[in-house]
Amino acid sequence: MNILTRRPITLAELRRYTVGRTLFGPVTLARAIERLGFVQADPIRAPARAQDLILRHRVHDYRAGDLERHYPKLAIEEDFFVNYGFLPRNTHALLHPRTPRTTWSKSHGKKAAAVLAFVRERGVVHPHDVDARFQHGKVRNWFGGSTNASTQLLDQMHYRGLVRIAGRASGTRLYAAREATPPPVDPQVAMDSLIDVIVKKYAPLPERSLAELVGRLRSGAPQWANDCRGGLQRSRTRLPSAEVDGTRWFWPANENPGAKRWSSVDVTEGKVRLLAPFDPIVWDRRRFETLWGWAYRFEAYVPAARRVRGYYALPLLWRDAVIGWGNLAVIDNRVESQLGYVSGKPPRDARFKRALEEELARMQKFLGMA
Repeated sequence: MNILTRRPITLAELRRYTVGRTLFGPVTLARAIERLGFVQADPIRAPARAQDLILRHRVHDYRAGDLERHYPKLAIEEDFFVNYGFLPRNTHALLHPRTPRTTWSKSHGKKAAAVLAFVRERGVVHPHDVDARFQHGKVRNWFGGSTNASTQLLDQMHYRGLVRIAGRASGTRLYAAREATPPPVDPQVAMDSLIDVIVKKYAPLPERSLAELVGRLRSGAPQWANDCRGGLQRSRTRLPSAEVDGTRWFWPANENPGAKRWSSVDVTEGKVRLLAPFDPIVWDRRRFETLWGWAYRFEAYVPAARRVRGYYALPLLWRDAVIGWGNLAVIDNRVESQLGYVSGKPPRDARFKRALEEELARMQKFLGMA
């Protein structure tokens, strides 16, 4: 039976809940990843990678690159979930053993077996080590360019769960052998658990967004692709939900958007936050437009002449409203910002100006320039 709230939820309550539930007080790096459930990764640095920009708001005294530096000692894995990123090992285990939709030829399988034996012998390998040992040559990548065949093979082996990411060297993945994960006793329970991670990360979710994210599990856990529809149906009946302005919204079973804990207008303690394009507050563009009344788009891959807000515009959050965006660059060891506002101008509140200055100062410190 679907669990419905006892009184109507308003859009204003959903906005405050969206911001308040994910901008929890700073904790340790391990705890932040556990609470988020999944941290999306992106290689672009403008001025830092998305995973670092996401974690800096939620980890005490976080610096750009801390995730990469501490990764080998953390109980997390780098892999594909609904997007590529970092997730706790107990969640990662639910994604395996994967049954890829494409099968290897015998010759390709032999290459993978030989590489796996080499990785086991070495412990941790750099793709250059594999390339030097096997000289697999070059192949065309999905961007249309060429890449080392050894790098592509290691990536395929990683997806299949034969190897894991052991760390990085100057941004390049290092690989180690991975022990096989036994299949779950009950695949439906595993699927429901993965959906719960999605909802915990991205709630409150419009029904259509929930369906699209569950559909992405066909890539993260292709062996259960046929149960995505069933998992979605189960989630619609077991998760709390409410209809607001004609849209049904879902959230975790132990939360309530109408609770008093979210009732403060100033849910971020008067702070300005420059958010990553993939921050859980802004990731769902459909939800973003519904809650804040304007369209935000990630334009890094849009031709420069067609960009509206900039190459890597960071959504600008003031209290519980996303009121604009900022493009940041490091020039002469200082963070330079170009800001834009939906209304065409910044708030006249003097507290906003101070809060913005404090946020830019925090960004300087995060980037190691203060």
